[in-house]
Amino acid sequence: MKLVSKMTLGAITAALIFAGCGGGESATATPVAETKEAKVTPSVTEESLGLRKTDLYSEDTTTADKTAYHTEYPGTSKRFDRAYQDAPPMIPHDVGDFLPITKNNNACTGCHMPEVAPAMGATPIPPSHFLDMRPHHKFDGKKFTKSIDNMKNETDVKKLTHLSQSRFNCSQCHAPQTTGALAVGSTFEANYTEEDGATRSTWNDRVLDELDTVGPDSTVTADDLANKNSPAGHLEGGH
Repeated sequence: MKLVSKMTLGAITAALIFAGCGGGESATATPVAETKEAKVTPSVTEESLGLRKTDLYSEDTTTADKTAYHTEYPGTSKRFDRAYQDAPPMIPHDVGDFLPITKNNNACTGCHMPEVAPAMGATPIPPSHFLDMRPHHKFDGKKFTKSIDNMKNETDVKKLTHLSQSRFNCSQCHAPQTTGALAVGSTFEANYTEEDGATRSTWNDRVLDELDTVGPDSTVTADDLANKNSPAGHLEGGH
């Protein structure tokens, strides 16, 4: 009886294996659905790529929009509002006869120096341009010596009676404006923090305050330099 059962079980198993192997060639197998390649429509054409409106194959015939700077003479043009609070004022007049600007030949100072600007109707050069903000340390090739003592709250800022030579290149910050069409429009609107922010800077009133950190005009006291009664404490030697 046991032998018959084993033989029966073996026959059933063999039949199942044979059916499984032959099933792969059956005509009733479900075919894979055919897919169609989707047509891609470009969202950006070569004619609209970038700021210019010509395609990439028209290099020889492509020209940029004409840039037309103001041609009014100094004193006859209308000043621009500043781009934002304390922004450098832009140049509203023609500068063709003033370039290049060098430290030895700067025609801008003829109208914009503080002593003549009011009479010329020009924006005066601000006090910040009459400061030497560069450190004057010394190095003899072996030893480096600082010109100030940071532990005494000293700075290298010094007032000058003449225009700082680091400020001679006016067009580095002040630039003439064009009347040509903008390649990219702007919706930016300045939000001035002062009522006269469109025409005046606060550098004269605030930014230059308390630059004298040592000397008779300093707001730093001897106790400050000694770091006395400091909540942070102090090191030996008063620092």
